[in-house]
Amino acid sequence: MTEPVVHIDNLTIQYQNHTVLDGLSWSIRKGEHYVIGGKSGSGKTTLAKAIAGLIPANDAIQIHFDTQSPLRAKVEYIANWYQFTNLEGDRNFYYQQRYNRHQGKDTLSVKGDLEHFAQKEGLCFADIQQRIHDFGFEHAQSTQLIELSSGEHKKLQLIRGLWIKPQLLLIDEPYTGLDTKSRALLNAWLDDWANQGVQLILITNDNNLPKAINRYAQIVNGKVETVSSPTSFFRDSKRNKKDIPAFLKEVPETSFDTIVEMENVNIRYGDKVVLKDISWTVKVGEKWLLQGPNGSGKSTLLSLINGDHPQAYGLNLKLFGQPRGSGESIWDIKQKIGMISPEMHWYFDTNATVWHTIASGFYDSNGWFIDVKFHEKLQIEELLEFFDLRDVKDRILHTLPLGKQRLALLARTIVKNPPLLVLDEPCQGLDSDQTQYFNDVVDELAHYGKTLIYVGHYESQLPQCIDHRIVLEHGEVKAIEDIVLNDKKIKESVIA
Repeated sequence: MTEPVVHIDNLTIQYQNHTVLDGLSWSIRKGEHYVIGGKSGSGKTTLAKAIAGLIPANDAIQIHFDTQSPLRAKVEYIANWYQFTNLEGDRNFYYQQRYNRHQGKDTLSVKGDLEHFAQKEGLCFADIQQRIHDFGFEHAQSTQLIELSSGEHKKLQLIRGLWIKPQLLLIDEPYTGLDTKSRALLNAWLDDWANQGVQLILITNDNNLPKAINRYAQIVNGKVETVSSPTSFFRDSKRNKKDIPAFLKEVPETSFDTIVEMENVNIRYGDKVVLKDISWTVKVGEKWLLQGPNGSGKSTLLSLINGDHPQAYGLNLKLFGQPRGSGESIWDIKQKIGMISPEMHWYFDTNATVWHTIASGFYDSNGWFIDVKFHEKLQIEELLEFFDLRDVKDRILHTLPLGKQRLALLARTIVKNPPLLVLDEPCQGLDSDQTQYFNDVVDELAHYGKTLIYVGHYESQLPQCIDHRIVLEHGEVKAIEDIVLNDKKIKESVIA
């Protein structure tokens, strides 16, 4: 029998006093393409990083490359999020910086990043051109890394990792942030590479997988268990439904009838048009779904609403009944908004505890805040109880499983009971049960006068309260519709 591609013998990895992998042994043979799924926080990412050599494994892992293969004798790991640096090698970015053009030039462009990567790895740029085109990523070539949306960052990660064509490829949450078309293209690409000999290990609970996938495993009590299909993966325990905290049942006071009014709004960076002639009105109490393919302008549109975009002044734009630039400060705007987004999650203070994370929602900061008032402390404690986070309130946010991180950030979003909730792909990386729980909470909140703007790609993973939809494409409004999600019936459609 030939040697396995990956052989692991008695691998143990601990973080502080917590054992993540406990005497784990596992072998992967040539042609076995795995999905590793199961409970969040079980050790999936830790195992992948150990196989890739990013975490010390004390000689417990052996990789046997095929010396006759034309593929690179390399293990390539594509992380859940893309960690990039500025031109000086620094990762110390802040959230609003991605909309400030002159500061954005502190990072490489997409093409510059790919060219640098090609030179480092000895790759030919022509070999990836067609993939870039197929991914719909050509328009982003001149875009600075800091300006990319989460979906665009994922595409860049995938293009880089797949370009190498390694013998062993591990991808952590491969579909995070990708629109439906891009997910299908990725699966076709992975099938192509598998047919050429690339060994695949994907970390995901998604059911829409490449055809090449033929093995399934999960980590239970620090050890690998194989299962017959993704439906056999263990899931996080379903949370018992609790009564929503009393302060969130109070309808936010509003002295205005509209949340957003914009007419013929345009945003451009030099010759690049990001938003073109956008006209959109959001009335108090409406629940909007914002959709569009990666790079369509969704993040830029939201940045105009939440006060982060410097070009908001001088536009025909009203927020909360007041023309933008009529004397209000950015903090006046943010006080009325609760927001969560993948980008905010990226840039969030890495030293913030769960308690500090929620408390920062009162002051719209990314972790830092002044001393909270007594009634604010009570609201924080109520949310810790509501989201089952009390036992981890003193843990550093980024050390928790992704599902708990997102719940803590949702608690931060609603802690001040704002009139507008902006939830930008809030369920990225969550499994179906976690997503359902999250959206059930959103539906419950919607009963108490909240206005909602929700960004999501998949109708099957959305709150049922949504009653309107706006669709962007290439920076323009493609459609504005009234919808009913529970039976997918289109009540009225206005195509722009």
